[in-house]
Amino acid sequence: MSKDLEEKFILYCKSENLEVNQNQIKVIKKLQDYFNQNFTFNLVKIFLKNSSKKAFYLHGGVGVGKTMILNFFFDFANQNKKRLHFNEFMLEFHDFVHSRKNEYNENVVSIFVKDLRTKVSLIYFDEFQVTNIVDAMILGKLFEQIFKENIKIILTSNTKISELYKDGLQRDQFVPFINIMENNSIEHELIIEDDYRKSQENQNQRLFFPLNKENNFKMNKFFRVITKNKKKTPKTLDIKGRKIEIKNNYEGISRFNFDELCSKNLGAEDYLEIAKSVKFIVVDEIPQFSDVNSNQQQRFITFIDVIYEKNIPLAISANQNLEQFKSSLSLEKPFKRTISRLYELTSKKYN
Repeated sequence: MSKDLEEKFILYCKSENLEVNQNQIKVIKKLQDYFNQNFTFNLVKIFLKNSSKKAFYLHGGVGVGKTMILNFFFDFANQNKKRLHFNEFMLEFHDFVHSRKNEYNENVVSIFVKDLRTKVSLIYFDEFQVTNIVDAMILGKLFEQIFKENIKIILTSNTKISELYKDGLQRDQFVPFINIMENNSIEHELIIEDDYRKSQENQNQRLFFPLNKENNFKMNKFFRVITKNKKKTPKTLDIKGRKIEIKNNYEGISRFNFDELCSKNLGAEDYLEIAKSVKFIVVDEIPQFSDVNSNQQQRFITFIDVIYEKNIPLAISANQNLEQFKSSLSLEKPFKRTISRLYELTSKKYN
């Protein structure tokens, strides 16, 4: 990096009319150290090959600017790099394993990572979380090999490393991954009181509540306006033999009922395929959440993560505003991220 990263960040904030926050500056300084350790030529490092931390793990509450900072760093890091949704990455791995199911090879993890190393030297996982027991069991071996191949990783998360997959099934099998991450990561918590996504400049404009005839009429009118002069183009997606119909599709502007998306047995792979086919999504009748419908809530969290990662704006209808949404007990923490992202995805500025 020709200029000091801190100087570049300050200029970036000014150009985007963003507040220069000193807590964020502290992160930038740590990222500068991380970059110097891993991506600059230094004779000392030749003799201390394994001394540098290969991962930068930034955690903190929702809406504090974690993603903005690592986006900034990722854009300026002159490397072979890739930004991936974690679910997308794991699907790539499972597909790789599946494609070799007839070739028994106990080193399939090593083969996958070596292939990955030919393509990238830096991977960025935004809002890293682990909810799947299959993923939890494989991550230790996978990341151990990633670090052996000298692939660098930057991550954001809502929780510190030691609390990942907390209370998850068979968590004892996940502990080796935690140890690997703690040993290989610069870990930093970003603390800022305000959620920038809820600021007055970014208030939601595409949330219709409560669920009644008047707001149903408004939602229908809104949908007619945004699909005006567009042809109805229904689609049927075939995802490894599973059929998903997008009936209300108008040249990439698609409308779903909540139950279509979250009351069926759909997962990240399905939502990723939907995201490839649309550019604007309307979701009707999002319910209140509780322990009774926690499965639907988990799917909704995954859906919003995918839509956010793919930069697809939303319009939604619900029986309450975003601040009045409740959660099942087990999903309270990740759902805070979902609500924060909904502020952004439904904002007038997000188009």
